[in-house]
Amino acid sequence: MAEETPESSGTSLLHNSADTASKPRHFLKDVVFHGKFQLLNSLTPEENTQCQHGLYFQDGERRVDYILTYHIKKPSSSRSNRQSSRFTDNAFTRSLRRGTARLGRPPPPQPRGDPEVASQDHSMDYHEDDKRYRREEFEGNLRDMGLELEKDEDTKTPGVGFVKIHAPWHVLCREAEFMKLKMPTKKVYEVKQCSGVGAKINTLVNKATEPLHPNVEENRGQHVKHLSYAFSREKQHLFDLSDRDSFFDSKTRASIVFEVLKRTKCTKAKYSMGITSLLGSGVYTAAYPLHDGDVDGENVEPNDRKLLYEEWASYSVFYKYQPIGLVRKYFGEKIGLYFAWLGLYTQMLIPASLVGVIVFLYGCATVDNNIPSMEICHPRNNITMCPLCDRACNYWKLKEACGTARASHLFDNPATVFFSIFMALWAAMFMEHWKRRQMRLNYEWDLTGFEEEEEELKDHPRAEYELCVMQKSLKKEHKTHKPTEIAEEPTNKWKQTVQSAMAGLKLTEKEKLTCRDRLPAYMTNIVMMLLMIGVTFAIVFGVILYRISITAALHMSNNPTTRSNVRLMVKTTAAIINLVVILILDEVYGAVARWLTVLEVPKTDRSFEERLIFKTFVLKFVNAFTPIIYIAFFRGRLVGRPGSYLYVFESYRMEECAHGGCLMELCIQLSITMLGKQLIQNNLFEIGIPKLKKLIRYIKSKRRSFQEEEREKKLQRYETDHFLEPFAGLTPEYMEMIIQFGFVTLFVASFPLAPLFALLNNIIEIRLDAKKFVAELRRPVAARAKDIGIWYNLLRGVAKVAVIINAFVISFTSDFIPRLVYQYMYSPDGSMHGFVNHTMSYFNVSDFQDGKEPMDPHHLGYQVEMCRYKDYREPPWSNTPYVVSKEFWAVLAARLAFVIVFQNVVMLMSDIVDWLIPDIPKDISLQIHKEKILMVELFMKEEQGKMQFIDSMTPCDGKGRNNHAPIARSRSIPHTHSHTHANNF
Repeated sequence: MAEETPESSGTSLLHNSADTASKPRHFLKDVVFHGKFQLLNSLTPEENTQCQHGLYFQDGERRVDYILTYHIKKPSSSRSNRQSSRFTDNAFTRSLRRGTARLGRPPPPQPRGDPEVASQDHSMDYHEDDKRYRREEFEGNLRDMGLELEKDEDTKTPGVGFVKIHAPWHVLCREAEFMKLKMPTKKVYEVKQCSGVGAKINTLVNKATEPLHPNVEENRGQHVKHLSYAFSREKQHLFDLSDRDSFFDSKTRASIVFEVLKRTKCTKAKYSMGITSLLGSGVYTAAYPLHDGDVDGENVEPNDRKLLYEEWASYSVFYKYQPIGLVRKYFGEKIGLYFAWLGLYTQMLIPASLVGVIVFLYGCATVDNNIPSMEICHPRNNITMCPLCDRACNYWKLKEACGTARASHLFDNPATVFFSIFMALWAAMFMEHWKRRQMRLNYEWDLTGFEEEEEELKDHPRAEYELCVMQKSLKKEHKTHKPTEIAEEPTNKWKQTVQSAMAGLKLTEKEKLTCRDRLPAYMTNIVMMLLMIGVTFAIVFGVILYRISITAALHMSNNPTTRSNVRLMVKTTAAIINLVVILILDEVYGAVARWLTVLEVPKTDRSFEERLIFKTFVLKFVNAFTPIIYIAFFRGRLVGRPGSYLYVFESYRMEECAHGGCLMELCIQLSITMLGKQLIQNNLFEIGIPKLKKLIRYIKSKRRSFQEEEREKKLQRYETDHFLEPFAGLTPEYMEMIIQFGFVTLFVASFPLAPLFALLNNIIEIRLDAKKFVAELRRPVAARAKDIGIWYNLLRGVAKVAVIINAFVISFTSDFIPRLVYQYMYSPDGSMHGFVNHTMSYFNVSDFQDGKEPMDPHHLGYQVEMCRYKDYREPPWSNTPYVVSKEFWAVLAARLAFVIVFQNVVMLMSDIVDWLIPDIPKDISLQIHKEKILMVELFMKEEQGKMQFIDSMTPCDGKGRNNHAPIARSRSIPHTHSHTHANNF
């Protein structure tokens, strides 16, 4: 009989002896030859349609629920025989070899060669053997937990081995009961439908929106619903188990296996290691569930992934609703909630976009009737303005600002105030609408009683936290023990390692990381966060210096066209520079936030995620909005006056706004930043980076181009998924939408078209994310969630801050308040005529400081004695020249009053909207109550059936009475039933 190694056979099966005995003979043959365990398979990959393309074990019956991958060291030609023999050794022979070494027997002779090469080989072999030993123990523990494993090392992917995991029925039932998974029972009930006028309206709406529904059955409304109950092995008769293969779908099976992987430990190290630690230390390179099948190609069998690709991830169906039910079925509740939230947010942007376009069109329609801009653009306007910079700038005519004044009116008009109030109420309605939508999904997805389970799951410690606690425990143990007690059994190192690990495990239950342990990490976090925010401020300050210096340089140009377009050129280039810096710092800040969160060593995954989200949000929010906040609230405020300007450095004075105000510059900065982030960061990066990483993985796997097409056809499902991008969580997806929500709400007073651009982006974003999840990423492990978590609190915070910021933008950045004050306090006829002259002060050019006057004072063709500048100051001929006038204080008081009134009125209206709209829809509340009643009735009927069965089986005495008390009988039955199932499972 020829000896067959794993390299030659290609596949080895690992399973329990009891499971092996239950398999048919044609499945496999176990052969033990010369102390080596071999498995001969009767089925080849070509048979049984290549085992359904890698979705099943080699027997074609057991489905692959999870995949673990590991690195296979390629044997060199000089050591091929020695490496081959090492790979074929099983754990038993290796333990014998180590045991003989401990007993003092000499090890087998090693081949002689170059000492340096031999030492390197020995070091590499030691690490590979260590990883292999850990894998063997971990996989043995998995088999002890009831999972069935199958290895495949002879694949089309060189250097990668695959461990296929299958969860048999009894494991699925046990873990489903442990995880308290709600499963549909046999009991169905009719979902109450609307009646009367509501029913007719719903019918009309459904007929009108019929073309918008995807061709997915799960997305349609159902009139009946299965009553769901937490799965219990004692109450299996309540569930429809006629088809066990489909009772637990692939998403649920994968989540169950992942739960087992998280609980299973490996102790062949100085500390206990779970699957996350094994992945981090390189024992395994990846762990992922499989996709259901291919999405395109010839003869592709129908599956949920293909259906999602056609009805959800295609750009041709951009106008249709999302099949949220199918998304949840395939990816789990957490991802389903994200896309449901994104879809609702996109729908709510439609009315906001319409109102924003109407406001913009109103500005366009009234620009010719705007009296202040007409006065500025009047050809007879001979107002001489003071220079905008020292020495290099000359006097200029006010009519030169005609274009800027007309453009500012498009975004600075009375409709802007209405739009700001509308958007504040829109944000409140969006939050309330989402809460109702979330409750409806919780009912449809059977998550109404998920609170208790979530509290239990979030307390599960992370592997990194366990490691730090273990190290702390071992340090304490090392300090308390004497040196003689440490080396108790120097010859039995394995026993000593296991004992120290077990002792550390016991100490871990008592020990925990305190604030004192985390103090260095907390200090590092504070210092680094302040440093990163300081970097953002420094870059904004650098852009300010760029604008000041470039403005002075362009004003000295000999080209008249350049001098006339100085402001537009400086604004645009500075906004582009800010955009580039924001994109670069976003990536840096994301990495810094993750590093800082890892330093803190949070206890649970939930705590880690929330801390990471908070740090990332703070850094990216400051990065995106600091340049905008500077233009909105600081630019043009602290500039001084002609003859007494405020200087940053000796030759750089603070920037001024154009005569039309800074609102136009704010609009330019906001639009370029928003559109640039959406087009470059959100779309281009999301498309290009996954494809680039996939290409790099192909190159690393040494796949030649002429073999690409042929090998692609022969790749198994788990090999194809191995080349996909790993799922990195929903934080980047939520983060870009939260920042976009900030652009839409925070400064909407200056850019009413922001909702429209956000809507257009999100229509593409939904399909882009869908295609990425379906075709570009490995299938994530389904995670249960009843809400979107901390993101909802961030949304509410942004919506509240938006009210305050828009109040200040309208009051201090725009000219809305000064116009109202002039019209009702200073205008002789109650109109806006004379407003431009009212807002400008006089300056005597003889009061210029030495060296600050223009180099060409006769630039306009005449001698200038008085020039004007925009400010509320006393004229030079008054008793208090250049002091702020009473008009300044009147306008300031009006601005502050407007901020207070606007903020309180809008907040009150938002609270009224919150109070009027209930969080739980009435029909859902009634259905939840109905489910509870039906559940009680179901168990009452079950108990009555048990009692009748007991009464029929129990003998009666002559008086017709039972010999046993009903209470005793009713208590004994569950105990017997539980005992029976305990024996079976």
